[in-house]
Amino acid sequence: MLMNTYGSEKKGRVSLMKTVEDLVLTYYSSNDFSMLREKSKKDYQYFLNVLVGEFGNELYNEVTSKQAKHAYEEWVKRGITFANHVCTVSSLVYRYAMEMEYATVNPFANIKRKSPKQRKVVWTEDDIQKFLSFCYGDFAYRNIGLIVHMAYEWCQRLGDMRLLTWDVVDLDKQKLYLEQSKRRAEVTLPISDDLTEMLVQQKDDFGFQQYVAPRPRPSGGVYHPYSIDRLSKAGRQVMRLAGLSEEIRLMDLRRTGTTEMVEAGVGMAQIMSVTGHSNPQSVKPYMKNTFASADYALTARHMHDISTYKCQQGE
Repeated sequence: MLMNTYGSEKKGRVSLMKTVEDLVLTYYSSNDFSMLREKSKKDYQYFLNVLVGEFGNELYNEVTSKQAKHAYEEWVKRGITFANHVCTVSSLVYRYAMEMEYATVNPFANIKRKSPKQRKVVWTEDDIQKFLSFCYGDFAYRNIGLIVHMAYEWCQRLGDMRLLTWDVVDLDKQKLYLEQSKRRAEVTLPISDDLTEMLVQQKDDFGFQQYVAPRPRPSGGVYHPYSIDRLSKAGRQVMRLAGLSEEIRLMDLRRTGTTEMVEAGVGMAQIMSVTGHSNPQSVKPYMKNTFASADYALTARHMHDISTYKCQQGE
């Protein structure tokens, strides 16, 4: 009896659910979606809004693989990584629909993803100074500047910096205790005197709420973090107003800081303790056979040899 009731209710939902937008809304009420981390939920919603924008009024069972492939090619114009994320999450929703017997095919299942070219663009010291000077000189952009400052200094992802909360920032000890959202890696990082000074000022102005660098204007009395889209748009606006190169992107900050550590001769293990990478292969693209790194390595060996010799001589 219960099975029959459930079956009729399920058929009722299916009969009411016709469009791609209906399917996405049904997915949002599923256990699959509810079990995701909060950040993942926001990311999924962001990418599924793109899907709904493209196919929202289409009957979800009538979207063809050809249409899906055409949409993917259009999304690629906004960035290969972006297009891959939208395609992956869209495919996941259709896979859920097939498991629930709502849909019979997944039009996104067999789309061949493009591989993004590895960017090598880095910010110059002058770029950093111009960007921060502009932001810190205008309260409307100050929190954008702080997000950039933290991402660059700590070599962290923008996503973690825009969602950074005061409970992981210890200004007395000048330490950051961060659990990275992407792979749950935990890193403990020092806070420089310059950044501490900025954060002390920031806490005076925004310490009453949870986010370190929220959007400066509350919505309904609540301060919200920058979305990925808002942060990117604001960043591009600052770059234009500050006269920076159109080639650089906010996402290049982590690469910039990591590259600078490599050029300073910092070892792979030490770099990984900052970036949170667990696989040395992820760091290798930054490693170069530079004079600086060779000089650092040979000098360190030389100093170690001298220290060992003195110990052996009883000095």
